[in-house]
Amino acid sequence: MLIVRRPRNPAAVVLFVLWSVCAASAQDLSRGVIIEDVKCAEDPSQSYALYLPSSYSGDRRWNVLMAFHPAARGRLMVEKYQAAAEQYGYVIAASNTSRNGPWAASLAAARAMAIDVGRRFSLDPQRVYLTGMSGGARVAMLVALGKNNIAGVIASSAGYPDSQARSSVSFAVFSTAGTEDFNYIEMRQLDRKLTSPHRLAIFSGGHTLPPDSVALEAIEWMELQAMKSGRRARDEALIDRMLEKRQRVIASSTSGVETVSLLDAVVADFSGLRDVSAEASRVKDLSKQSDVKKALARDRADVDAEARTLNGVFELEADLTDDSRRGAALAALRDRLSKLAQKAAAETESPERSQARRVLRAITSGASARVQDRDYRALLEQYGLKGR
Repeated sequence: MLIVRRPRNPAAVVLFVLWSVCAASAQDLSRGVIIEDVKCAEDPSQSYALYLPSSYSGDRRWNVLMAFHPAARGRLMVEKYQAAAEQYGYVIAASNTSRNGPWAASLAAARAMAIDVGRRFSLDPQRVYLTGMSGGARVAMLVALGKNNIAGVIASSAGYPDSQARSSVSFAVFSTAGTEDFNYIEMRQLDRKLTSPHRLAIFSGGHTLPPDSVALEAIEWMELQAMKSGRRARDEALIDRMLEKRQRVIASSTSGVETVSLLDAVVADFSGLRDVSAEASRVKDLSKQSDVKKALARDRADVDAEARTLNGVFELEADLTDDSRRGAALAALRDRLSKLAQKAAAETESPERSQARRVLRAITSGASARVQDRDYRALLEQYGLKGR
């Protein structure tokens, strides 16, 4: 798991205050297609990929989704949300220069992009959203934590810049993670602790952007949050369609734990918009059933146990620098890595195989920065997930 530090001065990342004094001046840019490289007028060394909905015009204000990729691949971020943006009226701008590395560079890229889109396009300062993948998600979270009146963040495969869960934030959070994502536990813990509006979508996969269907779900969820918060007018037909869509998913669920989670989400998301007393009652009844109650407890315990496993490995890694403990620590690490590798190599897909794979990935991710011990690095090479 990547551990990073926030800049000491959060005010330094305030980006969007200029929008209130800058007149929108849309340039002659194509609508309905991805533009890969838009140079920032004030600083041509900064650029971003752009998508303007096919119906874009300057006579109304539009939502904006600003995106960050860990390898500065802005087009990938735009492609992921293009269909949802077209359907729900979002301008997408994704930095081509923000990447994993020093915070100052990413924040400079974010600020340059924000100023440029604010001056080119007619945007609603109450409907500013951020998204990012991995280290890009941490950039998005850092900007949102800088008191920029951000409406929401879609955080994929990574959370806060310091990796520390919070109980409440001023913006809505839709997070995503794959079942074999090395930041899976971080995203589960982030979601578990939050009490302000939040949603977690888990999909089958690794450390990657979510499927297109989840990207659409994220934008639709933000639309619901906007209606609940008063950032957009209520659309009764849209609310009904979204609720019916959720109800169909619930009806197809065959897992008690999944059904409880889906019902909980409906209650949280549609309260104040629709009568969800039936769903709330069903959650209460299901949660009392012995098998479901045990499964919910087991799921929570599994997350806690996985976190302890990772912490135990990191503690043993720290012992490698102590000559008096190194031998025992290396032997313990070899044993743990060997057992994890055996489970990860299983031919049949299972929760145990997924857990072993994401734990191994969490251990190997960033190991070069954490540990210099050659013998341990050889173990990581031996038991890593090559080709899996």
